Amino acid sequence: MPAVYGLIDGNSFYCSAERAFAPALRSQPVVVLSNNDGCAIARTPEAKALGVKMGDPFHLVRGRRELRGVQWLSSNYSLYGDMSRRVYQVLADRVPRVEPYSIDEMFLDLDIPVDLAVFCAELRREVRQVAKIPTCVGWGPTKTLAKLANGIAKDHAELGGLCDLRDPEVRADWFRRLPVDEVWGIGRRTTEKLKAGGVETIADFVALDLRAVRDSLTVVGARVQMELKGVSCLPLQLMAATRQGLACTRAFSRPVTTWEEMREAVAAYAARAGEKLREEGLEACQLAVFAHTNPHNGDPWHSANRSARIEPTSDTRTLIVEAVRLLEPAWRPGYRYAKAGIMLNDLVPAGEQARLFATRNPQASAKTMAVMDTINAQHGRGALRIASTGIARSWATKAQRLSPRYTTRWEDILQVDTY
Repeated sequence: MPAVYGLIDGNSFYCSAERAFAPALRSQPVVVLSNNDGCAIARTPEAKALGVKMGDPFHLVRGRRELRGVQWLSSNYSLYGDMSRRVYQVLADRVPRVEPYSIDEMFLDLDIPVDLAVFCAELRREVRQVAKIPTCVGWGPTKTLAKLANGIAKDHAELGGLCDLRDPEVRADWFRRLPVDEVWGIGRRTTEKLKAGGVETIADFVALDLRAVRDSLTVVGARVQMELKGVSCLPLQLMAATRQGLACTRAFSRPVTTWEEMREAVAAYAARAGEKLREEGLEACQLAVFAHTNPHNGDPWHSANRSARIEPTSDTRTLIVEAVRLLEPAWRPGYRYAKAGIMLNDLVPAGEQARLFATRNPQASAKTMAVMDTINAQHGRGALRIASTGIARSWATKAQRLSPRYTTRWEDILQVDTY
């Protein structure tokens, strides 16, 4: 178990990924929007200073005079995922062990015989140079302290993007200054419960009797307190836990009112779910499909959903057939459907589940899907697709401000003039 944990976090990660390939954005406030260009989900410091808040609806704030210079961009998840991979590769070359925690955060094993302040500063510079992502790094004797240190580094520019919480006296000083809701694992309801008992700062929480914390906040709260005291309870996870389920759901860019469009959308989502399964070497034994109207715009409410056990598979063709078969009897004409999705559960490693009464040839299926995935990897997702997933897809998620997929699509790769 490492004696020192670190956490490196990309600053305004989505916005930084956009700026990496568009130098003109580096001097402008940037906001990345959610699916269908709905609301703000990432903001540069310049955009925050102008008053753009997380979750601000784009259609309500874009006309504000003070926001005229803001660059509003659609979410480009292909780009962000690949930039996260690049950051990981840089870290894996320099650090003994790396645990991705989210797309923009990674825990590090920093139990190495070096000056950590110098080493982490160099790590930040290398990530910035190679992956073009600005970061902050925090470290301490536990994951919770590393997470807290990272937050301190991000909020206090005078620290130069680095924070060390190994020294108990340094920790105690920060604990007295920071509110208890700054701690990883203490959410809104827990904060309300603690404040009702007079606990305002992290220092107040650490001073509580451990048994009282366990009785009030269960073993999870007790674990957080122990981590804040420097006792490691959360080891690095070097292997991701086997996924138990996955989903592919989207809100439509406009209401879907015909069965033909709904069938096309459900087929497209099933195809994407199949791709995800194959990427992770899994098969699904249960499939659920749903579609529902918008509960917030005055439309009559209707939710169509069905689920069933299926033969273990990751074959796009099979998933499409099963999804459409399930949803068709639940479909009701006359409604304006706002969202649909596919959920796959009871996932098992490919080829592991016995098939005593198989109705399909798994070997032939695997070969066909491998060909499809190879072509799409070389020429871009959707280059080869099942016809039932649609071509025009007028219902598809709106992304009118989408930047190029600089690293994952041949046509979007930057070209450099040689003269």
